[in-house]
Amino acid sequence: GGIFKKARELTILCDAEVSLIMFSSTGKFSEYCSPSTTTKKIFDRYQQVSGINLWSSHYEKMQNHLNKLKDDNNKLRREIRQRIGEDLSDLEIEELRGLEQNLESSLKVVRDRKYHVINTQTETYKKKIKSLQQSHLNLIHAMEGKDHENGDYGLADNSGPDFESALGLANGASHIFAFRVQPCQPNLHDAGYGTHDLRLA
Repeated sequence: GGIFKKARELTILCDAEVSLIMFSSTGKFSEYCSPSTTTKKIFDRYQQVSGINLWSSHYEKMQNHLNKLKDDNNKLRREIRQRIGEDLSDLEIEELRGLEQNLESSLKVVRDRKYHVINTQTETYKKKIKSLQQSHLNLIHAMEGKDHENGDYGLADNSGPDFESALGLANGASHIFAFRVQPCQPNLHDAGYGTHDLRLA
């Protein structure tokens, strides 16, 4: 704090251009620069006066790193072309064998993943079908329970082939339920009301 205070005093009292950069023992970065200039301008003036290029070594490192990234990118692009059957003319027999082994390994991984997805989807569909079948059985039992309680409504006769067609449940067909309504009042029989079939889809 005292050093930064002195730097500000030099800027004001002496009309000096000051740039101060500090790093603490813990790595904390602190910086002060005179309001009338920037740190880059201070560095540029220092280079002009001292004749020392502060950026050349850093530029060379960046250029070397960029060249390395370009080489890696070109190698990866070439490998991709070779994996799809292109740019193979310069490969020796050992390189071709290695590429073939890599392709076989990649193909095995893809197939294993495909079979895993198929098995997962199959198990999911089996669970859904089992759940639907259980719901259907629960519904049938609930309807039979209503029939025993009321005695007025019942399911159609299930002793013959008409029962399966009435339910329409085979092979995922629409759920159709057949009911037979029998009036429970004696005078309704005399009034001409008979037994009627109702179908709910």
